[in-house]
Amino acid sequence: MDTNFERRIDRRTFLLAMSAAATAVAADTSRLDTFSQWANASRKTRERALQPCVERIRAMDDSIQAWVQVSPQRPTGSGKLSEIPFGVKDIIETRGLATEYGSPIYKGRIGTADAAIVRELRRRGGVLLGKTQSTAFAYRTPAPTRNPRDLAHTPGGSSSGSAAAVAASMVPVALGTQTGGSVLRPASFCGVTGFKTSYGLLSMDGVFPFAKSLDTLGFFTHTAADMLAFWESMDRSTGRTEDFALAAPDPMPDVEPAMTAAFQKTVERLRGAGVAIRTIDIAGMLAKLNDAQRTIMFYEGARFHEQRFKEYGDRLADMANLVREGLQIPVARYDEARRYVAECKIKVAELYKSTPVILVPAATGPAPLGLTSTGDSRMNTAWTALGTPAITVPMPVANGLPLGLQLTADHGQDARVIRTAMHLEQLLGREARVSRP
Repeated sequence: MDTNFERRIDRRTFLLAMSAAATAVAADTSRLDTFSQWANASRKTRERALQPCVERIRAMDDSIQAWVQVSPQRPTGSGKLSEIPFGVKDIIETRGLATEYGSPIYKGRIGTADAAIVRELRRRGGVLLGKTQSTAFAYRTPAPTRNPRDLAHTPGGSSSGSAAAVAASMVPVALGTQTGGSVLRPASFCGVTGFKTSYGLLSMDGVFPFAKSLDTLGFFTHTAADMLAFWESMDRSTGRTEDFALAAPDPMPDVEPAMTAAFQKTVERLRGAGVAIRTIDIAGMLAKLNDAQRTIMFYEGARFHEQRFKEYGDRLADMANLVREGLQIPVARYDEARRYVAECKIKVAELYKSTPVILVPAATGPAPLGLTSTGDSRMNTAWTALGTPAITVPMPVANGLPLGLQLTADHGQDARVIRTAMHLEQLLGREARVSRP
């Protein structure tokens, strides 16, 4: 375990950045956890809550290891995010903070400029709290992060630290990225809300590439209601209340028995609450889209990392294997995968006309035991390939680790899918809520 706490939480930097609020903090150490709590608090209360937020990380992160570095950076502007802290995945550039891409090859690397999304959040008043752990190059090689729900289990990947930090109430919102299932899967495993935006909606400037046809920004909050509030704070449309039928797959995709049972029970519970849910046969298409996504990711990822592989070889860990395999993929196979995805976009757009939101499992099952694997992404890869927005909320689970319900909508319908998730979250009620550490 990394015992160099000052590496991850630079106390002197924190004191310099926050000296103006130091006396106020001593007088009021009230705790704010969720984004909605932060958003509804006064600016003065937010300022006072920052140091307790950092102290919570100080107390908890030796066991969870969600953070690469914590060193609060002052906002560059003011707005609806004023004095609200946020975490940033380690593959996203941050000026003056560690940006190591989750790889020991880049240990000690410091970013020289903020990524576009970081600039936007800081311009709106957000406090960049620090950098969260990522799997190496946002691929398979695990980060040291543990699942706050059970430290013996993976938090998922590749946005491991962002999911764990929100789940442990260390920060109200954190940034992630998804090329396969790197936002939705860890959110499901950690029992929080993860939201992958529509492909191309938000700038990827300053985000370390993997496969540019797939790379997409995402966010983590405690609940879908928090996500809607966060989305509104970015001056994005939050849509309106709508009444339409949802869809769910029949037959079920290939998932574990626990996920099948929880998903089917949740669908029946929602039907009992008056939600119209129609069945659609998409399991076969999802499986083929998973294969197409893998081809695209391997082909593009191998060519992006080819020169790095020549320089570092097996030091790239799992990414080295991807480069070896991906470079063997002929362009004809890559083009065929791209064509299949394009055909499926047309088919799925037709499905969304009659059922504007489709429900599917957010993962194949609960978080696997151990830290050697971050889990299976095939419940997310199809929607990443299609470029659709997707969000996950916890389902009611009597006992055991969290299981997520994933909602998807047509490209550009980000507000619709968030608002629908919030509505279902309310219908599922207390049983679906995961207790905070």
